[in-house]
Amino acid sequence: MLKASDFFDALKKENMDFFCGVPDSLLKDLCAHIYANCPKENNIIAANEGNALAIAAGHYLATGKPAVVYMQNSGEGNIINPLLSLVDSEVYNIPALLIIGWRGEPDVHDEPQHIKQGKMTIPLLETMGVQFEILEDISQVSKAAEYMAQTLKPFAFVVRKGTFEKSVQDKVLNPYSLSRESAIQEIVKLVMDTDIIVSTTGMISRELYENRKTHEKDFLTVGSMGHASSIALGIALAKKDRKVFCFDGDGALLMHMGALSVIAFQKLKNFRHIVFNNEAHDSVGGQPTVASNICITDIAKSCGYTRVYSVQNLDELRSVWLEFYNSDGTNLLEVKVQKGNRADLGRPKESPVDNKKIFMNFLKG
Repeated sequence: MLKASDFFDALKKENMDFFCGVPDSLLKDLCAHIYANCPKENNIIAANEGNALAIAAGHYLATGKPAVVYMQNSGEGNIINPLLSLVDSEVYNIPALLIIGWRGEPDVHDEPQHIKQGKMTIPLLETMGVQFEILEDISQVSKAAEYMAQTLKPFAFVVRKGTFEKSVQDKVLNPYSLSRESAIQEIVKLVMDTDIIVSTTGMISRELYENRKTHEKDFLTVGSMGHASSIALGIALAKKDRKVFCFDGDGALLMHMGALSVIAFQKLKNFRHIVFNNEAHDSVGGQPTVASNICITDIAKSCGYTRVYSVQNLDELRSVWLEFYNSDGTNLLEVKVQKGNRADLGRPKESPVDNKKIFMNFLKG
């Protein structure tokens, strides 16, 4: 096991002191150390991984120093475009050190949404011509730095589960008292039997699953972070006689925020967007998003949403619900919630394919 502090110091010794990316559960101890020991302007928690690699390219252009880009391996998909059309040696030839958490490593138990990505993590890097090593020793940092200095190409460290020692992390709280699960429990009581729910990646889908007696009414988007609202849009366009709810998170919303304008442009009367905003990437270590510094309702309104609401407790939620639910249009409700979840929170028992089958059968009704 490696100490996050030792790895961080080795990076700084090689003049790599600018970090950006999207936090990952396998990297949470490293991400926590970076967050605690870097000036704010030297650690940018990006909207998505492609965004992070572009920031890293800008840093190199301005300083001549490669940046460190951290991500879960699911983020490899988001970096393909800037990796091949921006930093590649046949385009601008810009180095960056990629640190990739290897979820779904073959022969290591993981959740269904990580299995295929785990199998493809190494082949994707090989296909894209990215030199890489599985991180095992601090000495590899100097080798990576030398490679980037000589070639000006990106280099990747693939990080297995348990590579970094666990460390005590300071809990960063937000000012909200309502738990996300309590809000989900209340909303589940308020929706109608014919209503359709598409829930986003992470704790929101797990909490929805635990608080429903039957699960055929919900599409649990266990992977493809940031795309639940677009899935819900596709359903809402085809099922205009039924209410379609998207249960979203602030991190997921930010990851592909352009979807808001596309959703609003359709001017659907049956689309209901609920954003549970705890200002954090809660499922992967609680690192902050920029949601504390923006107004989600104002953004949605500017994109063309018909009505927008923001609440912080159950009384406020109940007071706006009927208008939010019944008013024709594409409506958005922001629910500001505290960070964290209960320790014994379960996971869906059905496979994603089984969830799809029973959900599609429900949509036929």
